[in-house]
Amino acid sequence: MAQTVMSAHADVAGAGIELDDIQGLLRFGFKHHTEAVFLLLQVTDAAAARQWLGNVQVTSSVSVDPLPKTVLQVALTGAGMRALDVGADVVSGFSEEFLEGMAGDPNRARRLGDVGENAPDRWDWGSGARVPHVAVLLYALPGNLEAFQRSIEAQCAAGFELLYRLPTVNMGGVEPFGFTDGLSQPELDWQRMIPAADQEQLGYRSSSCLGEFILGYPNEYGLYTPRPLLDAQRDADGALPRAEDNPDNADVGRNGTYLVIRQLRQDVRGFWQAIDKYARGVPAERERLASLMVGRTLTGEPVVLGPGGGVDNAFTFESDPEGDRCPIGAHIRRANPRNADLPTGGIGIVSQLIRTLGLNSSARARDLAASTRFHRLLRRGREYGVRLTPAEALSAPPTQSGLQFICLNANIQRQFEFVQGAWLMGSKFNGLHEESDPLLGSRLPGAAGTRCDYFSMPQAAGPAQRLEGLRQFVTVSGGAYFFLPGIRALRFLVRVGASRSS
Repeated sequence: MAQTVMSAHADVAGAGIELDDIQGLLRFGFKHHTEAVFLLLQVTDAAAARQWLGNVQVTSSVSVDPLPKTVLQVALTGAGMRALDVGADVVSGFSEEFLEGMAGDPNRARRLGDVGENAPDRWDWGSGARVPHVAVLLYALPGNLEAFQRSIEAQCAAGFELLYRLPTVNMGGVEPFGFTDGLSQPELDWQRMIPAADQEQLGYRSSSCLGEFILGYPNEYGLYTPRPLLDAQRDADGALPRAEDNPDNADVGRNGTYLVIRQLRQDVRGFWQAIDKYARGVPAERERLASLMVGRTLTGEPVVLGPGGGVDNAFTFESDPEGDRCPIGAHIRRANPRNADLPTGGIGIVSQLIRTLGLNSSARARDLAASTRFHRLLRRGREYGVRLTPAEALSAPPTQSGLQFICLNANIQRQFEFVQGAWLMGSKFNGLHEESDPLLGSRLPGAAGTRCDYFSMPQAAGPAQRLEGLRQFVTVSGGAYFFLPGIRALRFLVRVGASRSS
């Protein structure tokens, strides 16, 4: 294993990537570190907070061989940067979404589905005076978290107030509703082999340009996502990397990313009781309906592949344009439509023109969802609460279970907010009407009073089967946008704040 890691490291280093500056969460999911807790902090003493942040040991992306017993990652909100006295000339270079915050704009809340029971004023944290400044993500091998957490919390006490703890539990790769999870992730192009240009993708691919997830590298458009760039004189000692696209500038964003955290409470009992009612108490029908809503069976097989298809993540929905096997509105189909820039077809110029100009009716039908490659998310969430089987959930008392949803992306608006707002919450996704995501949807009527509490399941022979009056099964308990900086940028931001305060 050590030789494999070293070889991969060499390939990455040859691609001009500073692994020692990239926080490890971007490269590793820390799956062996099955114990984790996420600490949300507010700055109470800026000088003491900066001192801790300037010296804390942050795990990089260089290697996890041998596995460290504990791992620490650090991320800052826009409010946190201001609390640490980072100057406006630096802070203003970050994205508008990040600076405003997840709960900072009512229009954003509406687009994200944060209305009704999900409204920020009902959150446990993340809005008003309860916006965190810093997230400290702690991971540990079994048996090592408790002491590690105590030590870190004691260290932070001088400069921070502990606002909230987000606990996690190892459910063995199964999310609280009972479905195998974490099966589909984009593959980051660590060797930078994908041409950095906006080429027409005539087929879905799971790999993504590095710049889709790490700032300072070209994204799928062949461009560099805007981030704070400073005149090199501001960084005379070379503490920061230089910008690839502008070598005369010090790059505050390079090797960092935006981190989204949303605490999602799942009504496990309510979900299975509702499905059981639709299934009239028949266990096989109950599992079938739930699988169609998710798009996978309980054990992870994509329903689009049919019985015996196995857990294959190389599939697309191209063979099922009407949703006869996997409904158009199924959760995994909304979260990742697995389409390309153009509907598939021949590579000849005539074929491309027919599809581009909309002269092919089947091509038009398959071009209703935006191209997936510009809207990918790297998920790093963890479950919390109690794991129940569907049968147990039917009779169990209500539980506090759910997902500490975490995703990484270089462009919050184009990636997380688009997927959440247009694909998951959108009632007109891919030609559908009166439906939002069957798991995450809020079910509140639209602005014109239109319902969105249906779920349609087309049938190859006969009319579609439609579930009506879906309840809300997932509620948002808190959320915030963070910047997960490169390790050199973390030290730089701390130093900038200290110089301004002196």
